Amino acid sequence: MTKETGEPNTKSEVLEWLEPRVKKAMVLPQEKTTAGSWFLGHEDFIGQVENRGWLGKPLIVRSSALLEDGDNSSSAGHFKTVTNVVGREALEKAVSDVVASFDHDQGEDQIFVQQMLVDVAISGVVFSRDPNTGGPYLVINYDDHSSSTSTVTEGSSNEVKTLIEHRGSNRLEDDFIAAIREMTLEVEDLLCSETLDLEFALLNSGELYLLQARNLVLDLKDRLTLDQHRDVVATIADRVDALNKPHPYLLGRRTLFGIMPDWNPAEIVGVRPRPLALSLYKDLVTDAIWAYQRDNYGYRNLRSFPLIISFFGLPYVDVRVSFNSFIPRNISHDLAARLADYYLERLADQPHLHDKVEFDILFSCYTPDLPERIEKLGEYGFSADERAELANGLRELTNTIINGKNGLWQQDRNRVGELEERQDQIMDCDLDAISRIYWLLEDCKRYGTLPFAGLARAGFIAVQLLNSLLNVGVLDKKNYDAFLSSLNTVSSQLNRDYRLLPREIFLARYGHLRPGTYDVLSPRYDEKPDLYFSWPPSDPVAGKDETPVFTLSLPQLKMIETLLKEHKLEHDVLGLFEFIKSGIEGREYAKFVFTKSLSNALSLFKELCISNGLSEDDCSYVDIRTVHDIYSSSVDTEKILKRSCESGRADYDVTQQIWLPPLMSESNDIWSFTLPDLEPNFITQKRAVGPVVLPSSGQDKFEGSVVMFDRADPGYDWIFSKGIVGLITKYGGVNSHMAIRAGELGVPAVIGAGDTHFDRWSAAQIIDMDCGNREVRVLK
Repeated sequence: MTKETGEPNTKSEVLEWLEPRVKKAMVLPQEKTTAGSWFLGHEDFIGQVENRGWLGKPLIVRSSALLEDGDNSSSAGHFKTVTNVVGREALEKAVSDVVASFDHDQGEDQIFVQQMLVDVAISGVVFSRDPNTGGPYLVINYDDHSSSTSTVTEGSSNEVKTLIEHRGSNRLEDDFIAAIREMTLEVEDLLCSETLDLEFALLNSGELYLLQARNLVLDLKDRLTLDQHRDVVATIADRVDALNKPHPYLLGRRTLFGIMPDWNPAEIVGVRPRPLALSLYKDLVTDAIWAYQRDNYGYRNLRSFPLIISFFGLPYVDVRVSFNSFIPRNISHDLAARLADYYLERLADQPHLHDKVEFDILFSCYTPDLPERIEKLGEYGFSADERAELANGLRELTNTIINGKNGLWQQDRNRVGELEERQDQIMDCDLDAISRIYWLLEDCKRYGTLPFAGLARAGFIAVQLLNSLLNVGVLDKKNYDAFLSSLNTVSSQLNRDYRLLPREIFLARYGHLRPGTYDVLSPRYDEKPDLYFSWPPSDPVAGKDETPVFTLSLPQLKMIETLLKEHKLEHDVLGLFEFIKSGIEGREYAKFVFTKSLSNALSLFKELCISNGLSEDDCSYVDIRTVHDIYSSSVDTEKILKRSCESGRADYDVTQQIWLPPLMSESNDIWSFTLPDLEPNFITQKRAVGPVVLPSSGQDKFEGSVVMFDRADPGYDWIFSKGIVGLITKYGGVNSHMAIRAGELGVPAVIGAGDTHFDRWSAAQIIDMDCGNREVRVLK
């Protein structure tokens, strides 16, 4: 930390220097000593504190080591702080404890004492820059519930909020945020630093206190200037406004933009994917394929509407487009229009549901509990006739999809089989590299992602049907869990084959899988098998212990048969459960097959880039549309690849500096927003206690641990072979692959924890996951 003198300062000295100079906040007075002086004798320092009249009042004893708050390292939280210290004896012990926490021999390390604040309304921390990217954002973490000044820094509260405000924002905030902003700007000027970490407390009386000012260790080299960054965000705001207007081919007066509501870009490619991954996902799924599938299955025709909008590389679902595509095309236009507005307004009012829209907002298929669930539409002005029209439309659509003899899902399953044959033909032929890449991707769309999208829809309907049987009381939780455990998915086959097959045969079958399905930098299983598996398996004969057997009693069979007739669903009981089973398994199988085409194309594309002078890392910045350009014309391959890489790298530098809310309803939202405290999806009713492991940080001791991933990507399935006791993902829905897999194996999991929960839990050493109680506790 430096001020205008250019001299280094300790934490204590910075606060002491700021005390008379800060006008936008107050700084508590202090008494300080050094570790060396404390060893020589306590009386002088205790006397100084006593002369202040503080000995009978609650005090805080804080460290101010030479290693703290430097320009290159803050050592935040490394040394001890003791709070609520009252009396001489307690003060001596507290100072001795702080001195003992200095794990080095530095007699000049300081200890300082201040009075404890009381009647605290809000406390927290503000970063003057985004601590992850250096972007020009004020990041304010605050607690307005506990009256404590340490909950944010300790990570000990579930009530902490995070507000993000762009430094170029002109948006008016409440008095509290304005006061924090003004204090931050003033301290920046005084300390001649634009990268600060400030702790603060606001009393109920309205007095704002600055508790700490330290350097935020950031490299701002090659970052956009404030004006440049403001122009980027303003461009995004303009695009949000433009897309928010009424559209002649869309129902709904407005739209929303989210990272999770449909086809989950945050889960599949991440919040800030590199250009190759995002362009692949858009090309294979979200530009056109997604809408063709919905239209084929009887929903409204949204062809030509891209599902995902890229805001300078950050992928967001256009929610109005998505919600339109879930409305049956066989209902009246007026009812469809009212439904679109109802769906959009409900999500706007309850943004925490943005990863659960098909369960808690939309009506997208018919189930035995639909008549009861749909009654809530009456509260929003939908008549009984309108509710009946919607129910009938959904019934017709659902029967067309799930029919046991000629259901659409069966046609899609057959098309996936064609893709397997075509994969071998392409890989074994004598085509040049660019032709093989081109046709692998074209076949992947026609015979892979398109039928997969259909089977994914069938799989969702299957889960909805199963849930409805639980909701109406035909099944109990034991039946439900037993059914899920009876599934024979690709994931369960992988786990068995890993334990039973020789390494070479196992990798020949599963080697194309990679944790980041669309990420060329994510190694395939067969590229780095020892990264994902250990041979021989630690327990080659182990299987699922005490797997419950799924059976239905005669009364249950009769109840289900009655329900099917009553609701006019075209299935018998056995056929219904065969569909539910096949629907869930078929989705996983289709994903397994189409990702082989994708993975092979990625491998060939990487080889193509390297042969043309690019590195593997360079390859991740190239837009996949270059493949079409090269295949369909006579061009200089090296030149077009390098040009795309250069452009993609420059664009991605900007992408990394942008922070947007997970759900946006208007352009103002991107200038200032509070991160939502999302409701996670808890899987199983079990409990797990274990150390936290983050593979992304290089940790690899998985057995007995709670593993945390950013995404619920199916490529991370290998983690279940590592003896983990629990799983947490930042993103992912209740119907995601990892959620189903965890339920199948009986592994306690929290899927889609959200930014706030995930960041807090990932900082812990040991956590207690109580899925039955829907609670996660930090134990250490």
